[in-house]
Amino acid sequence: MLLQRIFAAALLLVSLSLALMAWPYQAAFSYEPVGPRAYPLLMLGLMGLGLMYLILRPTPIQHSDEEPPLDRATLIKIGLCVALLLVFAGTFESLGFILASMLVGIPMARLYGGRWLPGALIITLMSISLYLLFDKLMDVPLPLGLLDILEN
Repeated sequence: MLLQRIFAAALLLVSLSLALMAWPYQAAFSYEPVGPRAYPLLMLGLMGLGLMYLILRPTPIQHSDEEPPLDRATLIKIGLCVALLLVFAGTFESLGFILASMLVGIPMARLYGGRWLPGALIITLMSISLYLLFDKLMDVPLPLGLLDILEN
């Protein structure tokens, strides 16, 4: 229980430092009514409230038999998931949203037990659909990267 509280306290300090870094941010141009700093501050505030609860709660979290153990295989899967998300962040601008999502999504589907062909098909359709949803319907510009030649 002590380790849970120490971890929550350390994460709370990280959240507070990130909130202090985000507080003075002002964008030169913003088409959002609340500005660009509202979202990170809201997320960090909610995270801080949850972490305060974890620090101050009276009893430890009890694990049930239904939960998977935190063994070597699970830790490797978590590490691969984090690595894939870092690859997505690194290739988002250069490859574009659709290709970066496919590059990361297909191995992610395999990592969690999906089959190759259905996983590739669903990830491809989801990547294209999400791009169209955000870029065309919601007016949130996403990079096309290498597929930039397809636009207009």
